[in-house]
Amino acid sequence: MPLPAPILHPPFNTVRLSHTVFDVTDLKASRAFWSGTLGLQVTAEAEGRLFLRAMEERGHHCIVLREAKLPAANALSFKVWEEGDLDRAKDALEMLGRRTSWVERPYQGRTLASSDPHGVPVEFYARMDRLPSIHQNYAAYHGVKPLRIDHFNCFSPNVDESVAFWNTLGFRVTEYTADEDTGALWAAWMHRKGGVHDIAFTNGLGPRLHHTAFWVSTPLNIIDLLDLMATTGYVANIERGPGRHGISNAFFLYVLDPDGHRIELYCSDYQTVDPDHEPIHWDLKDPRRQTLWGAPAPRSWFENGSAFAGIAPREPDLKAAPIVAP
Repeated sequence: MPLPAPILHPPFNTVRLSHTVFDVTDLKASRAFWSGTLGLQVTAEAEGRLFLRAMEERGHHCIVLREAKLPAANALSFKVWEEGDLDRAKDALEMLGRRTSWVERPYQGRTLASSDPHGVPVEFYARMDRLPSIHQNYAAYHGVKPLRIDHFNCFSPNVDESVAFWNTLGFRVTEYTADEDTGALWAAWMHRKGGVHDIAFTNGLGPRLHHTAFWVSTPLNIIDLLDLMATTGYVANIERGPGRHGISNAFFLYVLDPDGHRIELYCSDYQTVDPDHEPIHWDLKDPRRQTLWGAPAPRSWFENGSAFAGIAPREPDLKAAPIVAP
């Protein structure tokens, strides 16, 4: 299926991705990893929840950890430009056949909850409590020194359908992989904020959250994290990398938190703000799309992911497979 034409004037204005909530089984262990090792800053803790932000962020949080019996991912949250966009989003989503509801969330204003056609839970808001700037408080930097949340990646049972829906909301494709035999999309990267992606979709058992990524300033931050994890009991949580993606050009590392939620540390992608930016096509069998240096990803990277709470995934329609490391 060909890529849909980008919609430059969508029905409402999404600024960027914002945050998500992870259900974790041991909040103390999760705090030690997310704050003590990765280096996110704790902004609040109450009623079995921990709120964290990265160093450049002024919003109250980019990650919420919630203690639960089973690990899971929850709604993927996005910031819109103004309050009126929330009402326009409600109308647009309902015209697309999606149910909507107004929900209460701590530290933020009016919030609209909905889902995409495959069940990915999403929320939109315009205002979150603002905190003082800390990005020049270098004494507080530790771990990988994360600067900001960068993107979500989701397993989708039908990437063409995912792209068509999110394209309608104004998300634009920057790079994509298609099955050469059928033309069906195997993966696609879509943005609002002018980087390579705010959200991406990968063919697989879905919907599930594949990973959440954080931007760091240099590859040396990633090397520092590897040394730290290797000497503090987390070496088994290093899943893939370091390396450089062909898609996005980013230097990367994938690690797992104590509950198996996948996190990417990420830097060095490129600007995509031009309205006539042309998407880059990659052959599914080209190993350089995964890693520019040619090393394929491990099988776990294609099979494991975080379930969305209360959402049953299904097998993908497309059965094509990329090159997988032995």
